[in-house]
Amino acid sequence: MSTKSDTYMQMRSLKLTPLYFIYFLAVPCSKQGWNPCSLQWTRGLLAHWTTSKIPLLLFKTMAESQGGRMAGRTARLVLLAGAAALASGSQGDREPVYRDCVLRCEERNCSGGALKHFRSRQPIYMSLAGWTCRDDCKYECMWVTVGLYLQEGQKVPQFHGKWPFSRFLCFQEPASAVASFLNGLASLVMLCRYRTSVPASSPMYPTCVAFAWVSLNAWFWSTVFHTRDTDLTEKMDYFCASTVILHSIYLCCVRTVGLQHPAMASAFRALLLLLLTAHVSYLSLIHFDYGYNMAANVAIGLLNAAWWLAWCLWNQRLPHVHKCVAVVLLLQGLSLLELLDFPPLFWVLDAHAIWHISTIPVHVLFFSFLEDDSLYLLKESEAKVKLD
Repeated sequence: MSTKSDTYMQMRSLKLTPLYFIYFLAVPCSKQGWNPCSLQWTRGLLAHWTTSKIPLLLFKTMAESQGGRMAGRTARLVLLAGAAALASGSQGDREPVYRDCVLRCEERNCSGGALKHFRSRQPIYMSLAGWTCRDDCKYECMWVTVGLYLQEGQKVPQFHGKWPFSRFLCFQEPASAVASFLNGLASLVMLCRYRTSVPASSPMYPTCVAFAWVSLNAWFWSTVFHTRDTDLTEKMDYFCASTVILHSIYLCCVRTVGLQHPAMASAFRALLLLLLTAHVSYLSLIHFDYGYNMAANVAIGLLNAAWWLAWCLWNQRLPHVHKCVAVVLLLQGLSLLELLDFPPLFWVLDAHAIWHISTIPVHVLFFSFLEDDSLYLLKESEAKVKLD
């Protein structure tokens, strides 16, 4: 029976030659069978590597063979970097099959003459959308990995925090991109209708028009983000969504107290701008924390919903208040769709896309409420002027 010292002496004799890797592969190959394309094999390989004493012995061998502490430290950094890489990301992009596929694809297609050939045959709309050779490698290898999962009867994994979507033209998430565009189109149509039917002298006119433009901007970036997911488009989508939520609560403030107390509305607007600046600065300059961003938006959204519902309850005599109540309740109910996290149907339609589609009529209803309410306020203000 071999002891730790025997194993260590064997490791010293290997001296990091290819024989070491044969030794390293022996256990997982004998347990799983020689099939490097199998997910079971690659997982067994990783488990053998991370649970065995071999990595520590390797570090000690490196340190002694190169005669210093620096080699040992370097080896430890290598292991830590590898562990960090495996710990980050999603299940799919952590798979060795996926990583090896991407690496080989890049070596084969993304340099020299092969890269020139790739660029020459790439459609112009793909290059304009920013799709690179490396992006194409990730996309193709994603489906290779998904195929292996399905072949072995396992659940579909996520890649880089997202479900696998079937790309259409340059659209990375076609259903969500189209739904975002339709939301923006609905906002634009309702803005034009509002400006046509509501005179600029209405007390809520400037605030409602500003809200419409803020919404249009948010849906534009949502469309861009779902068309092409990059660090920039992701941040713009998130930040603009936060801006819409904050502007909605400002709209509520102006409607409930701002018309009677403009100074209070101005102070509240300054506070919201300060909060938005701090929020964006933290996420951009310090740490892009998805959990914090979600919690902040949910908290402001719930405050916004409670404020609107309280106003509706206080003004239930108004004939158009039921539209506002319906909008608030629908948005809160539809937001639960985000909790239904499932692989996309037909590789296109996921819960997020369904949520985007379902909000289109809600935007139409809310702008209809703003139109009715603005006309009501205009008539009320004109009646007061006549009495005076």
